[in-house]
Amino acid sequence: MDTSPSAQFRAGGREGFFAFLPLSVGLIPWAMVTGMAMVSVGFSPLQAMGMNIIVFAGTAQLGTLPLIASGAPLWLIVATALALNLRFVIFSAAIAQGFRGMGSGVRWLSGHLLTDGVFATCVAKMMETEDRHWRLGYYLVPSIWTWLLWQCFALIGVLAAGSIPKNWSLEFMATIALMLLLLPMAKMRPMLVAAAAGGAAAVMLKGMPLKLGLIAAIFIGIGAGFAAEHWQARGKEGDKA
Repeated sequence: MDTSPSAQFRAGGREGFFAFLPLSVGLIPWAMVTGMAMVSVGFSPLQAMGMNIIVFAGTAQLGTLPLIASGAPLWLIVATALALNLRFVIFSAAIAQGFRGMGSGVRWLSGHLLTDGVFATCVAKMMETEDRHWRLGYYLVPSIWTWLLWQCFALIGVLAAGSIPKNWSLEFMATIALMLLLLPMAKMRPMLVAAAAGGAAAVMLKGMPLKLGLIAAIFIGIGAGFAAEHWQARGKEGDKA
């Protein structure tokens, strides 16, 4: 058996790719809807794809587009995008140990490529595998595949925005796809607590102006998730004592 770094990277990459492949299908309608939404608010194809490459976060893109279209203040647009992406703070903290022994360049690239589905697929295996080359392949290959898939189908959505029939209900399909991507994370107690707290807060605060209730709900969910993770860690320490 070849145990060289390149062989281990390829082995991890193959396993990561096939583990993530079923989930990646859900990205197709989500990316197309994002592309069409950017065109619908007046973006040119170049502007739409520029935002898609720089931001690379469908939830943040769709969440800020209505604010951009309505001429909302820049601070509110930026704050909304940051709030919608705050879940990646939890994801990064949870998966950070999977990048032990790797350089800062790899960590920065991996941070940009981090997505909900790849996190849900990779986090458990990366925690329990010692070979860093295998771990890097297991993470990077599905991450790059996700990036390419997202850009390609967002571009299709941008170019086909005026020709896709509205009765296809891609918006509904995209919502279902996002739910399927998030379901694996519900197996982890901190994520489940964060989702429950954030969802409940979003419902209770939906009447706030400028969608500030959504931003507040995100902070509440993240705080609840961190608290649950802290309590869970303390519980494990207590069991070992």
